[in-house]
Amino acid sequence: MKKQAALELIDFLYESPTAFHSVLKTESYLTEHGYVELKEADQWALESKGKYYVKKNDSALIAFEIGTGDVIDHGIRMIGAHTDSPGFRIKAKSEMVIEGSYLKLNTEGYGGPLLYTWFDRPLGLAGKVTLKGETPFKPVTRLVNINKPLLIIPSLAIHMNRSVNEGFEVNKQKDTLPLLGLVNEHFEKDNYLVKLLANELEVDYKEIMGFELSLYEYEKGCLVGVNEELISCGGLDDMWMVYAGVKALVESNETAATKMMICMDNEEIGSLTAQGANSNFIPNIIERVTLALGKDREGMHRTLANSVMISADLAHAVHPNVSEKHDPTHRPVLGKGPVLKIAASGSYSTDSHCMAIFEGLCQTAEVPYQKFYNRSDVRGGTTIGPVTSSILTIPVMDMGAPLLGMHSIRELASVEDHDFTVKLFTTFFGL
Repeated sequence: MKKQAALELIDFLYESPTAFHSVLKTESYLTEHGYVELKEADQWALESKGKYYVKKNDSALIAFEIGTGDVIDHGIRMIGAHTDSPGFRIKAKSEMVIEGSYLKLNTEGYGGPLLYTWFDRPLGLAGKVTLKGETPFKPVTRLVNINKPLLIIPSLAIHMNRSVNEGFEVNKQKDTLPLLGLVNEHFEKDNYLVKLLANELEVDYKEIMGFELSLYEYEKGCLVGVNEELISCGGLDDMWMVYAGVKALVESNETAATKMMICMDNEEIGSLTAQGANSNFIPNIIERVTLALGKDREGMHRTLANSVMISADLAHAVHPNVSEKHDPTHRPVLGKGPVLKIAASGSYSTDSHCMAIFEGLCQTAEVPYQKFYNRSDVRGGTTIGPVTSSILTIPVMDMGAPLLGMHSIRELASVEDHDFTVKLFTTFFGL
């Protein structure tokens, strides 16, 4: 059962190569389980026990189920995660012909990818394409996924860089531009990418007004290890937590509290977008839910006073080859359960109150748990936790399943931890 659940996670991730596809896949899963889409431009009428979702920019989604009790008295239980992953985006004028023979694409880094892991791997191309609409204010958007080994970033041979194994600084403008193909007399290099997209979408290439395209690893994830106890896959950070949270939302028991799964975009670049956590999207949806349930703004603030959130983003497990990089007394490992993340700097939102809630939830769910602190001489990352905590002014516990190789093109996790995390989230929503 646990292996099958992990394989289903791998399938979900493979069909979610970009934030746009992540939301599309999540939307399909929610629709299958009775959730109804709400449009921001429409007037909302919500019912007790009703199941709904709202999208933003096709790359962020908030799903919720109205509780059986009064929303003010029982509050909202939220899990927040992000739909984006680090990697490379294609620039608008992207074709570059080198030596009259090589056609490569001009890219820019998105977030903080582990650059060297992207070399010599077959890459697919996916994202959103914007087409001309009836008016300039109403363009049409289409998703595209060229799911074949379309591109590759070749390494430089060791013979031409003898010191490469002693350290190599990767230049994102020079070293990581992917090769698309070879130019010959039959190869149309002008507008090649746009024409490729048009062919994929079956439209005239002149209808394409713009695109947001990302590279991704073509090879699908898999189970590895002597007992297939590990998950090797791209995009675990952070679509794993999106998947686990949505699955828990759908499968959890009815409860008096309203349940909400928050899937935000652009966490890897700071969340400061309309579809990011550092926007008004989350508070706007909460306000509209409470208003649609017959409450006023005072009622919304009283609802928030009884609400709580889990910020679910992945945590660093102790690396078996460089264990000295980790804190001497807090050393989470794969397979031993979800990890609570704490930082005196405030880069994680967990405080002692949140710590007590988290540990109580883990005990109720009968799930083991671990704690993570950065080494005091190492600057760590952050999550949507501090942003949402400051905007909503509610308790937000920062946690995540343990991971090795974070931000690699292919990350490493544990089958056991997937099971533990879904159990924890299901308990959180269902109590």
